[in-house]
Parts: sequence; structure tokens; C-alpha cells
Amino acid sequence: MRLSGKTALITGGTSGIGLATAKRFIAEGARVAVTGRDEKRFADVHAELGGEALVLAADVRSVDAMTSVADKVQKAFGGLDILFVNAGYVIPTPLPSIDERQYDDVMDVSVKGAVLTMQAALPVLREGSSVILTTSFIDQTGKHGLSLVAAAKAAVRSFARSWSYELLNRKIRVNAVAPGGIETPLLNKIGLSEAEVEDFKTQFAASVPLGRMGRAEEIAAAVLYLASDESQYVVGTELVVDGGCSQL
Repeated sequence: MRLSGKTALITGGTSGIGLATAKRFIAEGARVAVTGRDEKRFADVHAELGGEALVLAADVRSVDAMTSVADKVQKAFGGLDILFVNAGYVIPTPLPSIDERQYDDVMDVSVKGAVLTMQAALPVLREGSSVILTTSFIDQTGKHGLSLVAAAKAAVRSFARSWSYELLNRKIRVNAVAPGGIETPLLNKIGLSEAEVEDFKTQFAASVPLGRMGRAEEIAAAVLYLASDESQYVVGTELVVDGGCSQL
């Protein structure tokens, strides 16, 4: 029970890495709130997380939405010990085909969303809280056709450093977790056919030193470490969990 008595908010928490992390946090004793946009999934998420979890509809690009989330979390939990800024948006963006809408979608969810989430949560974060931001291994390596995502995640990586300095007086630690290629429902939402998704998985797995895609639960384990008191001497860092893609 490494999070016994702690409270947590996870954005983008109704599927994939966010949902796996919510389950792990609850198993470790935390009270958890998650946000998402696909309200059709909420009943299933409630069933998976249990009745005490909060499942909140919110668009991280909206000041009003995130302020409302913070207010609801404050009323339910009395404050936050852990904030996992996980909401993001991934689509293929080869340079010649990037359009303004794609740019706005990627940057607004990942970058603007991180800023608005952090601003809304600041008043309810307790002294000594842990904040974890989701970045990506491609902020270090780049990948063909993913320049917008890489740029957005590089900005979020920078936030971990800058916000760490800004929040030192409150002893709030800000760190990042950088997943590699993870098998999540997100892969089925990037405009590829089922056959193309399977081909992508096969090709990507072949490029990973460990020879496979990662699992959402493996990222959740890394986030748990950064959220727990075990990482009290870790601040401003990026924990890469990518099967060796960016290192070997």
C-alpha cells in the first residue's frame, strides 16, 4: 500500500496508460479521480475502478472544465497529493501534410492542456505533492512522421524542469515519464486501418531492443514510483520506459 491515504487526479485516465495507472494507484491505497472526454466509456470505467473513484468529463483544453475538475476533486478529497498530467493527442504528421487543425489538436491537448491542468490543480495540491507529466521517448530521438508529437512532448519535458523550480518553495516535485511504443487503444484512433495498426505494431516491435511493444501496466509501475514517497529525492527528471529505443 505505497499510496495509502493519498489522493490522485489523472487526466486522460479512462483508457490506456491513464486507466492502468488509476487501477495501480487504487490497488496501492489511493483515492483516485480520472478525467476523459468519451462519456460512453464512463460506466465501464466506473465498474473497473470501483465506486469510490471519481470519473469526470473534461476537456483539458478548457479553463472552465479544468477549474470545475479541481473544484470537484477538492470537495471529494479535500486536496491532492498526486497529479498525473497524462492527456495527450497522437496522430501521424508527415511534414508536407501538416495542416493548421492538426497543429492545433496536437499542441492544444498536450501543451496547452498541461498548462491549464497544472494551473487549475495548483490551489488544491498539498505541500510535498508529486506531479508526473507524460512525455515520450521521441522527445529525445524523433520519429519519421511524428514531428508535432515530438515537439509537443519536448515542451512538456521542459515544463518538468521549469515547474520544478517554481514549486520548490511548496516542496512539490515535478517529474516526467516517457513511454515508448505502448499497446493501448490510442493506436486504433490515429486514422489507420486494423491491418495497418497490426503492421505498425510488428514493425515497431522489431525496432525495440527488447523485441516487443510495451504494456500500459509497465508505464503505470514507473508512474507509481514517481508518485510515491520512494522518489522523494527525484525532481525535474524524465524516467524513460521504452524498451531501450532511445538508449541503445
